[in-house]
Amino acid sequence: MPKTLSAKARARKIKLLLFDVDGVLTDGKLYIFPAPAGIQQSTQDHAAKHGGQGGFGLVSQSLIEAKGFHAHDGTAISFARLAGIKTGLITKRVSETVALRARDLKLEYVYQGIQDKRTAFEEILRRDGISASEAAFVGDDVIDLPVMRNCGFAIAVANARDEVKEAAHYVTPHGGGDGALRDATEFILKAQGKWKQVVDEYICERSKKSSS
Repeated sequence: MPKTLSAKARARKIKLLLFDVDGVLTDGKLYIFPAPAGIQQSTQDHAAKHGGQGGFGLVSQSLIEAKGFHAHDGTAISFARLAGIKTGLITKRVSETVALRARDLKLEYVYQGIQDKRTAFEEILRRDGISASEAAFVGDDVIDLPVMRNCGFAIAVANARDEVKEAAHYVTPHGGGDGALRDATEFILKAQGKWKQVVDEYICERSKKSSS
């Protein structure tokens, strides 16, 4: 998509914030641990659909894939929700850890095991009833380019590959897994003039919960 509009002008239109996981919501490292005996993984059947295909995640009863998530990014999801912006992830790998984190964050859209991210992106737009110009995507590697080149506001994390940064309208100050999604959310909300109100609402909301 041509970079004729400024990053702030693009950010003002955003109603949907989508993002990759590995290298964006995490630092990109994968940790493989023995699974506790008798564990039942909810993503097992989904992962099995990609059995024998490299890079889609583990299909194992004895191993589990772990990832580290930054608390600032979780708070960013809460900020987006308070501002009326929907959120979701599109990732190639299938991970029980990601499924758990997505449920914890109450993401509207969770697409795992996706090789063709643009098709998934277009499906989400249809489901949400919005245009591509109203959607942002945060990516870090070349698999994210088809979406980034067709969304309204393309965001690259600080540790993204050079090709991804070149396709982005905005590059976050922090790297993936280190608050990059928070950077993206703050930029959008400040461009929309919602930042102070959302922070005040978030603090007020937490104060009520702690006093109840």
